[in-house]
Amino acid sequence: MPSLENLKKIDPEIFSIHIKEVLKQNQALHMIPSDNIASLAVLEALSIPAQNRYSEGYPGKRYYGGQEFIDELESTAIERAKKLFGAEHVNVQPYSGSPANQAVYFALMELHDTFLGMRLDSGGHLTHGHPVNFSGKHYNAVQYGVKKDDERIDFEQVRKLAKEHKPKIIQTGYTAYPRIIDFKQFREICDDVGAYFFVDMSHFAGLVAGGAYPSPIPYADAVMTTTHKTLRGPRGAIILCKKEFAEKIDKAVFPGLQGGPHEHVIAAKAVCFKEAMEPDFKDYAHQIVKNSKVLEKFLGKEFRLVSGGTDSHLLLLDLQQKITGKQAENALNEAGITANKNTIPFDPRKPFDPSGVRIGTPTLTSRGMKEMEMETVADLIIRVLKNSDNIEIKQDVRKEVIELCKRFPLYPELV
Repeated sequence: MPSLENLKKIDPEIFSIHIKEVLKQNQALHMIPSDNIASLAVLEALSIPAQNRYSEGYPGKRYYGGQEFIDELESTAIERAKKLFGAEHVNVQPYSGSPANQAVYFALMELHDTFLGMRLDSGGHLTHGHPVNFSGKHYNAVQYGVKKDDERIDFEQVRKLAKEHKPKIIQTGYTAYPRIIDFKQFREICDDVGAYFFVDMSHFAGLVAGGAYPSPIPYADAVMTTTHKTLRGPRGAIILCKKEFAEKIDKAVFPGLQGGPHEHVIAAKAVCFKEAMEPDFKDYAHQIVKNSKVLEKFLGKEFRLVSGGTDSHLLLLDLQQKITGKQAENALNEAGITANKNTIPFDPRKPFDPSGVRIGTPTLTSRGMKEMEMETVADLIIRVLKNSDNIEIKQDVRKEVIELCKRFPLYPELV
C-alpha cells in the first residue's frame, strides 16, 4: 500500500475522513451482507498506475497504442476468472453490478422484450425488473416471487408466468433471499419456453468459488457477479457466459454501454481471483455459512426468520409486532452493529420503513470470527432489538462491541 503521507499533506480533509471511516470499521460489527473486507493486496492493486491508461477495446484489439502490458494484465484476470469458476468466457470490464446486468440484457434482448425476474420484496434486486429501474422501464419485466407458506421461490408461479409470457430471459439471483437456488429447475423451465437463463450471483459468488454453494455455471447461459461481496475483491463486476454468447456479451459491454475499462480495478479483480483459488479460501467460504447457522440458531429463538433460516451468508429477520426495520437499523447502529432495514416477503410496510432487518456474516468472518464469536454477536443483537429504546443497554453493548473488535483488528497498517 503506498504511503498515505502524500494524501495527508495535499488533502488533509479527505485524509481525516479516511481515518474516521477506518476507525469506524475497526470498532463496529459490520453485518451488511453485501459488504466485505478487501485484502491489503487488493487495495494496493487499486492504486497502481494502470489507472492512468485509457484502454478502450479488448486485449489485442485496443483503440490506443502501447497497451501490451495492459493486455497482459487484463488477460491474466480473464484466465483466472475462467479457471476459478469453470467458465467458457469471461468479460472482466464491467464497472459494477447494475451496468453488468444491463449489459447482459442488452446482449440477449431487444428493448421492450419480455424477461422474467425476481421481485424486490421477495429478495430480488432493483435491476431484476423493478419498475423504477432501467430494467423495468426499458424492458417488459414480469416478476415472480416466493410462496407464502415457506417463503421459498415459487416455481409453480415461475413456470406459469414463463408459459404465459414467453420471456426472452429468465433471471434469478438475490439480495435478500437466504436459501440455495435450484438452478436445475430454472434451466428446465427455460428450456421448456425457449428462454435464456441468466443468473446474478453477486451475493454468493465467493461461496460458489469456495464450494459452499452450488455453482450456476453448468446451467446458465450467462452469469453476472460483483467482485466486492463474498469474493472479497474490489468494487466492480464480471460477466461469465457460454462461448456462443461471448461476442454478444463483449460487444454489449464495449462499445455498447461502456468506454475505457478501469484497468487498476481489473488488476485488483485478478488479485482477488488468485486469493479465491488458495486452499484457505474454501475454509473461509464454509466458515461464512457456519457462522450464519450459529446466528440462525440463536436469533431464531427470539425472532421469526424469513424462510425459517439460511443456507448462505445472510439472514432476514421479521420484526413485525416488535419494532420496524428502520428502528432496528438505528438501534443496532447506535450500539456499534451495522445492519440494514429490509423488506420481507408480502411486507405490509413501505420499503423506507419495512418490517425486516438483513444481517450477514462475510465481514465478521473475514476478520477471523468463528462460531464462538457468533454466539456473542447473536446475544448482542438480541439485547439491542429487545431493548431498542434503552440507552444504557445500547451503550453497554457498544462497549462490548469495541472490546470484541479489538481482538480482531482491521487494517492496523492504515491508521
